[in-house]
Amino acid sequence: MTTNHPGDGSGNQPYPRPYVEPSANPTWIGRVQPANYQPAPGNPSHLPQGGWAGSQLPPARRAPGTLPLLIAGGILAMGSLLLVVPFLLGNTGVTGFVIGFIASLIPLSIVLLAVRLIDRWEPEPKRLLWFAFTWGAAVSIAGTLLIQPLFAGAAPTSSEEAFTYFMATVQAPIVEEFTKSLGLLVLILAARKYFDGPVDGVVFAFTIAAGFAFTENILYFGREIASSTDPGTDLVRIFILRGVMSPFAHALFTGTTGLIMGFAARKWHTGYAVLAFFVGLLPAMFLHNRWNSMGQDFLVDYFVIQVPIFLISALGIVFLRLAEGKLTRQRLLEYARAGWFTSAEVEMLATSRGSRQAVRWAASRGRKAQMRAFIKGATALAFTRQRILSGRDVTVHQQDERDYLRAIPALRTAVLQ
Repeated sequence: MTTNHPGDGSGNQPYPRPYVEPSANPTWIGRVQPANYQPAPGNPSHLPQGGWAGSQLPPARRAPGTLPLLIAGGILAMGSLLLVVPFLLGNTGVTGFVIGFIASLIPLSIVLLAVRLIDRWEPEPKRLLWFAFTWGAAVSIAGTLLIQPLFAGAAPTSSEEAFTYFMATVQAPIVEEFTKSLGLLVLILAARKYFDGPVDGVVFAFTIAAGFAFTENILYFGREIASSTDPGTDLVRIFILRGVMSPFAHALFTGTTGLIMGFAARKWHTGYAVLAFFVGLLPAMFLHNRWNSMGQDFLVDYFVIQVPIFLISALGIVFLRLAEGKLTRQRLLEYARAGWFTSAEVEMLATSRGSRQAVRWAASRGRKAQMRAFIKGATALAFTRQRILSGRDVTVHQQDERDYLRAIPALRTAVLQ
C-alpha cells in the first residue's frame, strides 16, 4: 500500500495532514488554519443553473440575533433621544440647534463618503450601518451624559481651568471612547456574521464615530450661535476647526478600536472579542487625549503630529483594502478551479481595474446594473468562503454558499444577454 504522506523512517505511517492549497493564505489577514480548510464545492451539472431570475441575488437571510439587535437598538436610540434632544436644545436654543444641525451635515457627509469608499468592496448591510450610526449619534451620547457626572465629581476644583482640562483630557477620552466602542462590542457579539475582519471593524467604527461627531458638532456649532456676541465669526472659526481641520478625529480614535476588534474577529471566540474591546480602547483613548491636550501650540501639534497620524491611517486603510482584494481573488480562484468561473472572470471580478473595465463594457451594452450585480454576487461568495474557512458557523455559511453558487450562472447570463 502506498501513501501520499512520507513516513518518519520508523516504518510507522504518520497521521495525514490536512491539505491546504499553497496559495490559500495570500495576505496577512484572513489566514486559514489547516484544520479548517476544505476545497471549494465542484460545479455538478445537476445543480440548478437559474434559481433566481435576472440580476437578482438570492434572498439574504438574517443571521440569528440580528432582528432582536435591530429592535433593541431602535428602542435604545429612541430612549436616548429623550435625553439627548432636550440637552441639545437647552444648550443651543432652537435657532442654534437648527443652524448647528445643518452645519454638522457637512463634516458628516465627508466621513460617510469615506465609509462608502472603504466599504465599497464588500458592503455591510445597510441596517447594521444604520444601527452603528444611531448608536453613535444617540446611544453613545446619552451614555456619555449619564457617566460624565461621575468624573465631574472627581475632577479638581481648584480652578475652572483645572476642572475644564481634566474633563477634556481625562473624562472625554475615557467615557466617549468607551460608549462609542461599546457599539462595536454589541455588533461583534450579536452580528458576527457581518463583522469578520479589520475592514469591517474600521467601517463600523467610522460609522459610529460619524454619528457621535454629528451630534457633538450640533452642540458646539449651536452653542456658538446661542452664546456668542459675534455668532457668525465664532461659528466660522469653530466650523473650520471641527468641520474642516478635524472631521475625521473621532473616526480615527474609534477606528483603532474597530481595527483591533476586526483582527480578533478573524479568529472567532467571544473571549477574544471582549479582550480586543478593552485592548482597542487604549490607543483610542490615548489618541483622543493627545488631541484634546493640544493647547497654545495647537497648529504646531496639528501639522507635526495629527496630520501625519491621519496620513498613516489613510495608508493603512489602503493596505487593508489591497489585502482584502488579494484575499477575494484567491477565494474566487479556488471556485474557478472547481468550475464556477474562468480565470479571466476572476481577474475581472476580483480586481479594481478589472471591475471598472467590466462595468464600462457592460454599460456600453445596457447591462451596467447586471454587471454590478454579478460582481457583488461573486464578492459576497468569496467572503462567504472565507467565513467557512475561518471555522465560524460553518453550517450557516455553507448554506449561504450554496445559494450564491446557484445564483452565479443566472447573474452571468443576465450580463451576456
